[in-house]
Amino acid sequence: MPRNRLTTLVTALVLAAWGTALAQPKVVDYPNLGMTPATVGGTLTFPLADSPPTFLYYAQIDNNTQTLTGVVFDSLVEFNLETYAIEPALAASWDVSADGTVYTFHLRQGVTWHDGTPFTAADVVFTYTQIITNPEARAGDAAQFMFTVDGEQRPVTFEAPDDATVVMTLPAPSAAFLLQQRFPIFPKHKLLPFTVEGGAQQADINNAWPTDTPLAEVVGTGPFMYDSYVAGQKVGLVRNPNYWKVDSAGTSLPYAERLDYLVVRGNEAQAAQFLAGNLAVLNISGAQFPDFKDREVAGADFRVVTSPALFGSPPHVAFNFDDPAFSEVFGDVAFRRAMERAVDRERVIDDVYNGLAEIPGTPTAPADGTFYEDTKPLMLPFDLAAAAAALDELGIKDTDGNGVRNVPSGRDLEFSLTYNADSSTFTDIATILQNDFGKIGVKANLVGVQGSALLSTGLAGDYQAIIIALGNQPDPELRKPIWQPGGSLYYWHRSTQPATPGGEPNFAAMADWEKRIYDIFDQGTTLVDRTARVALYKEWQRLNAENVPVIMIAKPANIAAVHENVGNFVYNLGVIPGYNPVPHYYVK
Repeated sequence: MPRNRLTTLVTALVLAAWGTALAQPKVVDYPNLGMTPATVGGTLTFPLADSPPTFLYYAQIDNNTQTLTGVVFDSLVEFNLETYAIEPALAASWDVSADGTVYTFHLRQGVTWHDGTPFTAADVVFTYTQIITNPEARAGDAAQFMFTVDGEQRPVTFEAPDDATVVMTLPAPSAAFLLQQRFPIFPKHKLLPFTVEGGAQQADINNAWPTDTPLAEVVGTGPFMYDSYVAGQKVGLVRNPNYWKVDSAGTSLPYAERLDYLVVRGNEAQAAQFLAGNLAVLNISGAQFPDFKDREVAGADFRVVTSPALFGSPPHVAFNFDDPAFSEVFGDVAFRRAMERAVDRERVIDDVYNGLAEIPGTPTAPADGTFYEDTKPLMLPFDLAAAAAALDELGIKDTDGNGVRNVPSGRDLEFSLTYNADSSTFTDIATILQNDFGKIGVKANLVGVQGSALLSTGLAGDYQAIIIALGNQPDPELRKPIWQPGGSLYYWHRSTQPATPGGEPNFAAMADWEKRIYDIFDQGTTLVDRTARVALYKEWQRLNAENVPVIMIAKPANIAAVHENVGNFVYNLGVIPGYNPVPHYYVK
């Protein structure tokens, strides 16, 4: 029987049985990715770079919390793992009004939270109104739900006309709105006391679900449930027997009975744990690739796979425009262009990534055939002599003969360069930059911090220069908090951010090119004409390349090592909401 007919038959049979023990099911089938139906059982063990600082996704931006959230909670919509198309998740279907301003989501019926409480539209409206759009939530996203219409800021509204329906009304159409709705949904009955609706202050949401919370209180609707937690050691999850996804054979996902996440800091330590058989899967760097590939060829019980996935995190180096000592220097595009010439991207690609990377040229992924603009011709190539000459022209010269250039105020051009000390990749990049900067009389003092603290260090402005990697998404609108001046993650120029959460950005602090980029993202939110949107975002990429708010370094390939007893493996990015192949993995 052809697979599509088989899937249709399975769907019909499951739907016929639905109403007793199962929630309204979604049949998932990815034969083109090599996935096959499997049986339930076994334990899979993955690494975590550090202990999660919280169990609440919206309380802090943290990769470890995000990784766990991806397997414990669900969103209204999700990505198709093969095509990246948006598909139903907690929303079984939706309707959009003719003018594109009203989205009506019809929720999947019969879904329950892990404690057995029914999941309803009240949970969705609560998550959006009390958490996601809460301007004080450290990892919320209030700006995504404010539209500029006729010069005024207007919010999206959320309503639940009944338990199975959520209506979102937009001030204007938005081409990327549905794509955005991959926010994890959280339980109102557990989190109400931490919200304004429950009588708390807005900032109190950040105190919800600390990691000493009894795990029975931390409930989702996702494929796995919290079972155990030992700080600094392990997070244990068990299979949700009532999950709403089934495979084409009618078996409920997930396949693994248990997931264990071991806290292992540093990629060298993680590699050792993987090679010892203590981890099922490991994302590896280009530097680790030759050793792992040699072991695979020699007959090791694992294979090395690469992925051309749309998502990824190209590292960049950023200078703090608001640094008290060097704000005028770091905020000058001519200085950043000079320093761009001192970044040897080709060496990083060859020596750090073993050639398994490319020059990115833009914050948009090259694999994105729609929005990607090849700005590599606008990037300045590595040329230390040209970098030195450009600094000379700016009057940044060694005026006291100590080997370090002086800025016009007379201060030595000596600053800290912060990086992720848990990563040998970032350590190597930082060392290369330090050495090359030194050759042109710029002194960078390396400051290593734990990987889990890197982004928070940037967001706090507690750095002078820093190396950070931020991921790509399939639509630039989804990266608006990073790349729109004044955004919550626009960390290199924090003075552009609103004086109070949810307020107007500080336009007075913006350069003209930043104001134009701000307008581009503002227009892109409500522009529905695809050709016009593409033109806008390509202009942004050119402005980004010309003004170098950050210096893009490299776009590494996605590489993983996976033991042979792991079936249905698809490269997992871990922190991209709505993209989660882990429920499909099984133990052979």
